[in-house]
Amino acid sequence: MNPFELVLGIVGIVFLARVLRDRYRYQARVAPLADADDTARLRDEVRQLKERIHVLERVITDTHSSADLDREIERLRDR
Repeated sequence: MNPFELVLGIVGIVFLARVLRDRYRYQARVAPLADADDTARLRDEVRQLKERIHVLERVITDTHSSADLDREIERLRDR
């Protein structure tokens, strides 16, 4: 191995190390932003599911006639 190849190898290793370092730093900055979007979406989904559970509990526990229950179910389907 001549000195030129050695210098070229060292420069290549340093270049690769800097590219990898910058890539990981960028990902560390961007990842929390993606997590915030996912968190907001999941919170909205949980809120919607809680509303649906509340409606289902109300439909099941209310003591209405079957006609009222049928109307309530149809009203919920129309949403």
